[in-house]
Amino acid sequence: MRRTPSRRLFAAALLVAAVLAPVTATSAMSATAVHPAGVDRHGQDKCTPGGLGRGTTARLDKAVENVRREAGIPGAAVGLWMPGKGCYVRATGVADTATREPMTTDLYIRIGSETKTFTVTALLKLVDDRRIRLDDPISRYVHGVPNGRHITLRHLAEMRSGLFPYSADPDFVHDLLSDPSRPFTPREVLAYGFKHRNTFAPGTQFQYSNSNLILLGLVIEKVSGHRAADFIHHRVLRPAHLGHTLFPSGPEFPEPHARGYTNQTLSGEVEDSTDWNPSWAWSAGAMISNLHDLRRWAKTVATGTLLSPETQRQRLKMLPTGHPGTSYGLGIFKSGGWIGHNGSIPGYETVTVYLPSRKATLVLILNTDITHAGQEPSSLVARAITEIVTPDNVYDRPVPPR
Repeated sequence: MRRTPSRRLFAAALLVAAVLAPVTATSAMSATAVHPAGVDRHGQDKCTPGGLGRGTTARLDKAVENVRREAGIPGAAVGLWMPGKGCYVRATGVADTATREPMTTDLYIRIGSETKTFTVTALLKLVDDRRIRLDDPISRYVHGVPNGRHITLRHLAEMRSGLFPYSADPDFVHDLLSDPSRPFTPREVLAYGFKHRNTFAPGTQFQYSNSNLILLGLVIEKVSGHRAADFIHHRVLRPAHLGHTLFPSGPEFPEPHARGYTNQTLSGEVEDSTDWNPSWAWSAGAMISNLHDLRRWAKTVATGTLLSPETQRQRLKMLPTGHPGTSYGLGIFKSGGWIGHNGSIPGYETVTVYLPSRKATLVLILNTDITHAGQEPSSLVARAITEIVTPDNVYDRPVPPR
């Protein structure tokens, strides 16, 4: 049956996906053994087999592979680092369903909404520079924003602006899916959202909206005088020593990378979305990284290494989202005690989170965004892993049945 593109399309939804229409993941991939990571092509550190003990490692191998098969995930790479206990770095499945090339732990990946953590960090660098204030109205920097005099930069970063998400507009969905290679400018995508009425008064509710982060990207450019990509590179990526993370201007994608698969298409059929142009997501979701850079970033963003203590405190002021167990700060969330963000863009999903109580880091990269039983595949994998290693801190704990 033809699946009509819906509100899920390009929303880069927050990790709880209960509101999404159930979609059955396609293509039962042939079984591929879970294989441990060695030293990768980027010369990163390796995690020895059985790093968390044979029993725990075997349970994780089984859990990850079971979720991958059940959800129809082509390939997944997992990195889990727990100081004092060891680590678990594994890849399973395939990076390319045509060639059957195996998934590995050194591939570049489109990180979708994890981009938001970099954009908001760049914005907060300007706060620390005293060039902007979080309670400045967006109208001071960008003209034409509906109710812009009453929407602050803080409202935008915490997803409480009330601006309609451009990526939920049917015309945007149709225009993008009709030609996924076309470029979009920030102003073009915002126009799709601005034609709708605002959904609530600023600060009164939580609504995940890519429109918010596109506007923050424009603020960064207005105040810094530089392209958002350049400012993020020089003020965030370089100081964080992230040599394999980038903000592309178009569909460019460094090698090696996994092929990405999505059913967010006009026909509802699965397509290879690897080379789709992510410019429509810009400062809300266009960036690229890899497992080892994301490992470093998880702790950096959660502990505020690049920011002043006061600014980091503002960032981690978590507010309710309406999803039990999940709260949201300034471009960052907390789920079951884990702090960080997830990402979803057609063909790819990621999770990068840090657990302060255990100083543990979890990074996931998947080469599909096709939901299973209405849930994000990355959430299914992260939940299965944390149920084993941190049962008191389960990522995206499902809502108890009524």
